[in-house]
Amino acid sequence: MIASPKLLFAQIVKKMSLPLVLMLSLFSTMTLGGAARDRPPAIFVFGDSHVDSGNNNYLLTSLSKADHFPNGIDFKASGGMPTGRFTNGRTIADIIGEEIGQLNYAPPFLDQYTTGAALLNGVNYASGAGGILNKTGALYVSRLGMDLQIDYFNSTRQQLDKFLGKIKAGELVQKAIFSITIGANDFLNNYLTFISDFEAPDAYINRLMIALKDQLTRLYHLDARKIVMGSIVPIGCIPYQTSLAPLDETGCAALPNQLAIKYNGKLRDLLSELNQIFPGSNFLYANLYDLLMDVITNHQSYGFETASDACCGNGGVHGGIIACGPASSLCGDRSKYVYWDPYHPTEAANLIVAKKLVHGDAKDISPINIQQLI
Repeated sequence: MIASPKLLFAQIVKKMSLPLVLMLSLFSTMTLGGAARDRPPAIFVFGDSHVDSGNNNYLLTSLSKADHFPNGIDFKASGGMPTGRFTNGRTIADIIGEEIGQLNYAPPFLDQYTTGAALLNGVNYASGAGGILNKTGALYVSRLGMDLQIDYFNSTRQQLDKFLGKIKAGELVQKAIFSITIGANDFLNNYLTFISDFEAPDAYINRLMIALKDQLTRLYHLDARKIVMGSIVPIGCIPYQTSLAPLDETGCAALPNQLAIKYNGKLRDLLSELNQIFPGSNFLYANLYDLLMDVITNHQSYGFETASDACCGNGGVHGGIIACGPASSLCGDRSKYVYWDPYHPTEAANLIVAKKLVHGDAKDISPINIQQLI
């Protein structure tokens, strides 16, 4: 056990006869300066159900929730109880936090206890069914879109100003990691559904880029400087799609993946543009598409038995029609499945992807990785 600063101070006083002023200076350094130097950067998490840590639990009319068994069955921090995470254990954002030294996971913004000192390690604003466009996810009724998530961060920013003072709050935010995983629902729960405005793919993706540019600009003006923006994953490979749609030679639905690839190319260009526009900014492109596709394609070499079946789900060839719930079929060994449910990866798959984002090379994340960003 590490001795507390007060105990160390008492021991020093007992054994040494330094002038009182020097003693007080040493004590101050140990309790304040040392803590600031040792604290890892805060993490502010934005996005959809891939990284939601429980915000949708507090949206009473939301139809997109993971607050029921067996979600969270392998989440050690809760003792296997559901927390609102759409997976069996940790999300990519959770694992990234651990990798950079965080001792606690960023709490959901809508939790009443996410205030005061609880803000110092970061906050999670992500929401199941959320998207870049406000219309996205309307089929699930209540959700937090990206615009509203940034509004909520603005509220956090103001709370930090009051709690720390504007200068220290600004320093905390500028050193923090902003993790954004969003965009999949803008296709799965907007463009590819009956609520779509039936635009040509290029026109729709351009509209997404315009909206996203405005959103990232807002974050920059709120002092965000280290932004890790995830690409869209291979949405044509999720069990929901492979249980319903015609498959290509990769075993995935062609159209959703084609849209994701087109979007990701535009996203990479946008982030390069923003790095040129905004001084002191670091917009990183997290290549989630290729990272997860590599796991899917080479799943056996990673120790998985299947990259097509949902561990928790029912219906269709791959158990991808009915969402994971208490009555769902549940696989015996979650570590052998790439997909937890019809839409989301397992903790085992998240672990592979997250570690490559933190420590990987330019094909995984560019222009630098998260460890280098810190």
